[in-house]
Amino acid sequence: MAGVVLLVLVAMAIHTLVFSQSQVPGQGGSRFGWSVVRQYLFSPLIVRGALITLELTVVSMIVGVLLGVLIAVMRLSKSRLISGVAWFYAWIFRGTPVLVQIYFWFFIAALYPHITLGIPFGPGFVTINLNSVLGAFWAASLALSLNEGAYMSEIVRAGIISVDEGQVEAAHSLGMRRGMALRRIVLPQAMRLIIPPTGNETISMLKTSSLASVIAVNELTHVANNISAQNYKTIQLLIVASIWYLAMTTVLSVGQYYLERHFARGATRALPPTPFQRLKRNLRYLRPHLHQGAPA
Repeated sequence: MAGVVLLVLVAMAIHTLVFSQSQVPGQGGSRFGWSVVRQYLFSPLIVRGALITLELTVVSMIVGVLLGVLIAVMRLSKSRLISGVAWFYAWIFRGTPVLVQIYFWFFIAALYPHITLGIPFGPGFVTINLNSVLGAFWAASLALSLNEGAYMSEIVRAGIISVDEGQVEAAHSLGMRRGMALRRIVLPQAMRLIIPPTGNETISMLKTSSLASVIAVNELTHVANNISAQNYKTIQLLIVASIWYLAMTTVLSVGQYYLERHFARGATRALPPTPFQRLKRNLRYLRPHLHQGAPA
């Protein structure tokens, strides 16, 4: 009975998406305006916005992962000062909204118009004008990277803690220093626990990058909003943006699946078959049955 109800609901959803007509006087055609969606789906502006979204995601995740590893190692340091600084960093950036952080770094030049690099409390050698260097794209990248670094630090720290201490002791007995043991022994084993949440963070970052639209970064959401402000097709442009986000997150999900499978090789005797391998196996199973059922 539940299956029949679910089937009816799915059929109703498909019907309203595909066949329902607009109820606005003087406007015919589909309620959702699929012709407008097709018109703008591969528009050069939309494609460019999607590329900038990917750039934001890649830059923020690379910097965030590197920061996360550094902060995680600092958190596990025996020095209270180093671990305290790392804890304070994670506390600040995990405890404030990403949107607030984006605004803060975008307007940071109001506090520090110029940054001088040199000897502390002494003469400076290089002066950087933040108004000219820190544009909207890099302000958003900085905010997203610093925020992601705080979350990645907890993910990496949990992965490092999961490795048995005996592994580290064995590495030290072989003459490995702490850094070498971390690179060659601890992190490779911790990757099985680090990769899944990191993949989730990457997918989340792709969608969180839409917040950069508030400071006029020409990413996908901002471009879609600009176009809809001109033609008043807000719903249709939101559908276009959603299709692009779904496509990109699907590609990232597939990559995450195969990456997890790669790092699971040492944990299981036999790796589970991939979806493509399962499809081939099912086809091999069905082929003789189809031949047996075929008329002579």
